[in-house]
Amino acid sequence: MSETATAEHAEPIRPDSIYAELRADIIAGTITPGSTVTETAVAVRFGVARPTARIAIERLVAVDLLRREPHQAARVPLLTSDDVADLFTNRAIVEGAAIASLTHNGTIPADALHAHHALLSRSADFAHDDIQFHRALVAGQPSSRLTRMHELLMGEIELCIGQVQAAQLITAHEVAEQHQGILDAITAGDAATAERLTRDHILGARDRLLTHLDTTN
Repeated sequence: MSETATAEHAEPIRPDSIYAELRADIIAGTITPGSTVTETAVAVRFGVARPTARIAIERLVAVDLLRREPHQAARVPLLTSDDVADLFTNRAIVEGAAIASLTHNGTIPADALHAHHALLSRSADFAHDDIQFHRALVAGQPSSRLTRMHELLMGEIELCIGQVQAAQLITAHEVAEQHQGILDAITAGDAATAERLTRDHILGARDRLLTHLDTTN
């Protein structure tokens, strides 16, 4: 088959794939906080038309992994210490309530167990599995409103978790160990302990990141 024919029948790159790769790069810090992400640059990188690049960028803006002011290129948010404190404090409240509700009303979701088991095999890059673990637990409780509240925070939280990972502020083993404590409390039906451990886990990450930001800025 000729190169031309191969190119004609190649699978086109979809916005979902571009979104996923850019999202991973932003969380990992490969695209650094404060960097611009333009339609032209994305189109060139992935070999797609600008409208396709625009769709992927708009999705990232919608989940707060990018911000865009009128008539300006999208930019990776540069979160301040006040932003980090506010995000994690509110996340601890919302997620603690969600885990307590899950403990009272349900079992551990399969997706949470899958993410936890994946995390156990990690030596360094834990951010994706950590985020999936928490999302799955919150989604497993009965209130769709509580899940939506959690999702409103999670885009910027993902940026923070990426910074925690990049700066090696906690190990994958420590994260998995803390998750196991939460799972054990849920399994035992101990809502108070599950909520407390969830909050401690979240606020511990907050404190490590704030200390890091204070010493590097």
